[in-house]
Amino acid sequence: MKIKIFSIVLIFIIALSACEKLAFDKKIDGSNISTFNYLWEQVGQKYAFLEYKEVDWDSIYFVYRPMVNNEISEDSLFNVMAKMLNELKDGHVNLISPFNVSRYDITMLGPVNIDTRLIKENYLFDDYYSTGGFVHTAIRNGDIAYIRYESFADSQITDYQLDYLMDKYENTKGMIIDIRQNGGGYAINVPILLSRFTHEDTKIYETQIKTSASEDGFSVLEDVYVKSKDKKKYKQKVAVLIDRGSYSASSFFAVSTYAYDNIFLVGDYTGGGLGLPNGGQLPNGWTYRFSITRTIAVDGKNYENGVKPDYYVILNPNAYNNGIDNVIEFAADKLLENNTK
Repeated sequence: MKIKIFSIVLIFIIALSACEKLAFDKKIDGSNISTFNYLWEQVGQKYAFLEYKEVDWDSIYFVYRPMVNNEISEDSLFNVMAKMLNELKDGHVNLISPFNVSRYDITMLGPVNIDTRLIKENYLFDDYYSTGGFVHTAIRNGDIAYIRYESFADSQITDYQLDYLMDKYENTKGMIIDIRQNGGGYAINVPILLSRFTHEDTKIYETQIKTSASEDGFSVLEDVYVKSKDKKKYKQKVAVLIDRGSYSASSFFAVSTYAYDNIFLVGDYTGGGLGLPNGGQLPNGWTYRFSITRTIAVDGKNYENGVKPDYYVILNPNAYNNGIDNVIEFAADKLLENNTK
């Protein structure tokens, strides 16, 4: 079944929000203990990756619940609950209060596999182009298009921007799209960008929503497609550079490339973030969010812990010291190698 991307999620978010209001109509007290218990229960029922990450949520309760009583300060309560949530190791999980926001730093998952200053000085130089969120130039004597895309959150990608890129690099022998340390943003930009690399509607993954606390408590899997559209396409192969800082929409982009024979991934595993977050209000008025969906790639696997590159390449200190990004160089070599076949 072809659906508009994430439309199923929006329906469930409305339903979940309604359930939240019903819960508070029962006048749950806003004490520290009630607030803690409520958050723990919500995660246990709706968080999409407890089984996948092998998290024993019951044992987590027995670790953190003794730290909470109704006399501890708001700051202390926040710190306990934040530490509990960080056991999920998920950048889409947050506790939000008037005085603080908890977060899990996904860059802790692995090395930063890029040096942006090196790229500016030795690859982009001073004559690069800026087109929307894309910073780009041609390398390898003009044979390879290099496009640095730092964030999916800049704004929605426009047809004009992509038409410009397709025209400018039409005669290159390969294209590099560098999304290392791209923390994500607008998920709608994923199919918009991918649509320029296919001439037919392409199924990129399946998605489903956590509906109950049981291990198999998920909605029916729904197919997600990229619509081809009658727009200018890039005809050569594309290398996408990724690392642990490639998160959320960047992971969605990376895992979607598994459906494309003309795109390959180079670098480190991504940081994950393949669940869409939703949340609600706690009894004491604070809010929370966590991932309520899971994504199944076209190979039938769940890559929430990180999308695997086709070619595992880590930044080499010796190359770096000589002003060379060996991840870019590896991708360029592969593109030129493929182009000669």
